[in-house]
Amino acid sequence: MKKVFVTGATGLLGANTVIKLLQYDYTVTALVRKKSSWMGEENENLRLIEGDLFSDISDYLQNVDAVIHIAAETSQDLLHYDDYKKTNYDAAVHLFAQAAAAGAEKFLFVSTANTLGYGNSAVWGSEKAPQIYPFTHSYYAQSKLEAENYLLQQNRGTKVVIVNPTFMIGAYDRKPSSGKIIFWTWKKKLVFYPKGGKNFVHAEDAAEGIIKAVEKGKNGEKYLLANENLTYKEFFGKINAITGQAPLMIPIPDAGLAMLGMIGDFLRKLKIKTSLSSPNMKALRINNFYSNRKSSEELGVRYQSVDKAVEDAIRFFERKNNEVKVGRQI
Repeated sequence: MKKVFVTGATGLLGANTVIKLLQYDYTVTALVRKKSSWMGEENENLRLIEGDLFSDISDYLQNVDAVIHIAAETSQDLLHYDDYKKTNYDAAVHLFAQAAAAGAEKFLFVSTANTLGYGNSAVWGSEKAPQIYPFTHSYYAQSKLEAENYLLQQNRGTKVVIVNPTFMIGAYDRKPSSGKIIFWTWKKKLVFYPKGGKNFVHAEDAAEGIIKAVEKGKNGEKYLLANENLTYKEFFGKINAITGQAPLMIPIPDAGLAMLGMIGDFLRKLKIKTSLSSPNMKALRINNFYSNRKSSEELGVRYQSVDKAVEDAIRFFERKNNEVKVGRQI
């Protein structure tokens, strides 16, 4: 039975990954801030330890086959690069040093597709494409790329494999995080949508990709975990069809998004936190498309439809909402 150490186990991807690892009979030690935040079931092969990303975890890394580092700062409203660097780079360096000292065979780093160059409807982005604007101006994506570059220079003893998920949708989105996009149109009569698009992937498939990368991933390689390239209009159309609604869909002019970006830039200069910025608004106006060819062929990942991802996410949100209502009644 293989033993792994996982960070970020209470987030969307982390929860799906730990649940799937247990299904595959892995022994899992997971670092969490609070054990009460774990959304899965108890399992004799799962050990939750409380701490942060800078804790001394060396005792828990003895005889571990792989460290899977998922935890990250993904907020889009932080004002300074160092706000991201601490979690996304410094913590990765700290964890890798402990993993290497403990003799872990492999360090699996979960990055983002936005460290790679995106494509369009004609040519999709791949693992070989260099990062381009607007993500060269995203503090989040920059911090992830800096961590990638560091880790790839340290892979002589402990092997380093990097996975680059695209936009994930699925169950166990506790906050919610990326699942917020579903609420843009769900139960709405009027929906404003940007003209761009992005690649969507079921969080469960991204978790499967992580496990495949632990088992089959080559040292020093990156693997895009990606599935369907959709415009925002097409994605919202899926949500509308699944939920049986027909809101009025209105495109947001590119000029309007550009103006919002400039407003955000001004607010940020005043040290006001906001997700509005020129790079973020540019990201909504492009077709941020990627290919999953490498992960499909080399890792053997089989991807489910985005419709299934949306259905699973909506069921999770409904179940969570019902639990809250019951709790209030009690």
